[in-house]
Amino acid sequence: MLANEPEAQPPQPSPPPGAAPPPPPTGEAQKADKTGSHHHANPWALVVGAIGVVFGDIGTSPLYAIKECFSPENPHHIGASPANVLGVLSLVFWSLTMVIVVKYLTFIMRADNNGAGGILALLSLIPQRKDGKGPGFLLMLALFGTALLYGDGVITPAISVLSAIEGLEVATSAAKPIVLPLTIAIILALFIVQRWGTAGIGRVFGPTTLVWFAIISALGLRQILASPDVLFAIDPRHAIRFFGENGSHGFLVLGSVFLVVTGGEALYADMGHFGRRPIRFGWYVVVFPSLLLNYFGQGARLLHDPAAASNPFYSLVPSWALYPVVAIATAATVVASQALISGAFSLTQQAVQLGFFPRVTIVHTSKSTEGQIYIPEINTALMLACMGCVLLFKSSTALAAAYGIAVTGTMSITTVVYFVVVTRTWGWSMFKAGALAGLFLVFDLAFFGANAMKFVDGGWFPITIGIAIFAVMTTWKRGRRELSDKFRATMLPLEIFLEDPALSTALRVRGTAVFMASSAVGTPPALLHHFKHSQSLHERIVLLTVENVAVPEVAASARATIVDKGHGVVHVTLRYGFMEHPDVPHALAETNLALDPARTSYYLGRETLLTDGPSKMARWRKWLFVFISRNARPATSYFALPANRVVELGQQIDL
Repeated sequence: MLANEPEAQPPQPSPPPGAAPPPPPTGEAQKADKTGSHHHANPWALVVGAIGVVFGDIGTSPLYAIKECFSPENPHHIGASPANVLGVLSLVFWSLTMVIVVKYLTFIMRADNNGAGGILALLSLIPQRKDGKGPGFLLMLALFGTALLYGDGVITPAISVLSAIEGLEVATSAAKPIVLPLTIAIILALFIVQRWGTAGIGRVFGPTTLVWFAIISALGLRQILASPDVLFAIDPRHAIRFFGENGSHGFLVLGSVFLVVTGGEALYADMGHFGRRPIRFGWYVVVFPSLLLNYFGQGARLLHDPAAASNPFYSLVPSWALYPVVAIATAATVVASQALISGAFSLTQQAVQLGFFPRVTIVHTSKSTEGQIYIPEINTALMLACMGCVLLFKSSTALAAAYGIAVTGTMSITTVVYFVVVTRTWGWSMFKAGALAGLFLVFDLAFFGANAMKFVDGGWFPITIGIAIFAVMTTWKRGRRELSDKFRATMLPLEIFLEDPALSTALRVRGTAVFMASSAVGTPPALLHHFKHSQSLHERIVLLTVENVAVPEVAASARATIVDKGHGVVHVTLRYGFMEHPDVPHALAETNLALDPARTSYYLGRETLLTDGPSKMARWRKWLFVFISRNARPATSYFALPANRVVELGQQIDL
């Protein structure tokens, strides 16, 4: 945040520690929100786009998931005996069924905040308690789960693209020196094209991914027809026998099996981009059948040739088709990265609007689908972290050790938050909700435990990123609350200011002055400073409060509330959902104030933050908060204010 944070003059009052986000609006605004943000988009285009963006991650797991279970390069691999192959395939089938089909598509995706998904949207469905307090521990848990997804978003492009390019080594060992440089180049290109938005990317990636799913289906079906006995792996008894025969080592292999469901949380977070129905349709008609055919095809190949364990996916490919399949696999893995990148954009926007992240540049990339956005700051940070990840781990097998621990933690947290939502918001009985959540946690915690064993092998990497993001989010929230308390303690009640005799005799100049205000009862410090130094006021004064409400979008008719305070002063409240980008001049133009843009000035405060004050924040948090504040997006651009109509007034604050 730069010090001219509008809501910090004083800032929008932060809820008390642990408080839930404010309740959503009712009436017309709520009805408008429930229509969703996809009703203007072509449904078939949304399905194709969803296949290209949402399912890219989970759709390219066949490149490395089975390989990491059996490859000798993995220190936790297991022998490719018939019993082990059938056991792993059984685990794969039931993991996809229980985690993706049952947990996410059937239950979790029903808990959307008027179309938006993700753990923060899920959290916002929890009502405040009667005592005014919110789920403090749950809030911190959800924030940490959100932070962990960023760590997963760094590893996904790295492992996906690396695993595809490594297919060149199957064709010729001479390709090994170019694997890393080529991977870096492809990742760089992926992040560069993000500015086109998920709509444009989806139009390109969707057909590419459809071709990919057709290829992996054909490759798998060819092997299954040669060895149909592999289909007996659907029987869950094979999974049970696998653990019985392999014991703790079988549990470690479960960490590799988890790679088949890594896109589940991103699938939920990306729901706001395409909608629930296109995602479900794409999964059941295209994605799920294709994945099963390929996984079982790899299993059939291993039954006939255990030596194929070094790279079972590419062992399915005829020698004449190897290079074309590597090319389409590379394209598909670029797509795979898109799910986490788009999810990171959505989560960041929600975090900004809910007050847990500093202002960033939010670019809406679609006129028909509100949820499709691009955030250049997050894009750049992910790009640099991802390329660093490739250079650090150097191979997909090494990355597989780092992959999973973060997203399994987020999946477990999502289950806990979902349990609270269905009991507090939907009114389910504790028994019914507990039985369902318990079933989900059996899989979540088993996967988390198996991946936690890989912490020293690389699992520390996404956890470190998650902890860093969590520190930023909690520090920002705490710092904003400290600023709010300081302003509130010294704020002059608006009634006293309006009753000041000097106000009635002050020179009034033509035009309108807009001052950012935290509420209707306090006088913005910028207004006091302006009056003190100029001894004059505009003929009309607008005290503007921007409120963030816990719904994705607010209907235009419910956007603004206007209250006349007398003496030429009006208080305007503008409401925005957490999937919207505030445009203050446009919103004011839609009111009945009839403002003349050429005679309207916006007054903002610019605070200089110091760290020697009495605040109880830790010293490192103060320094971090000051650093973030200085580097956040300027309020002028965040609220779409015309730069040539903005006046900033300085103030020094000691935290």
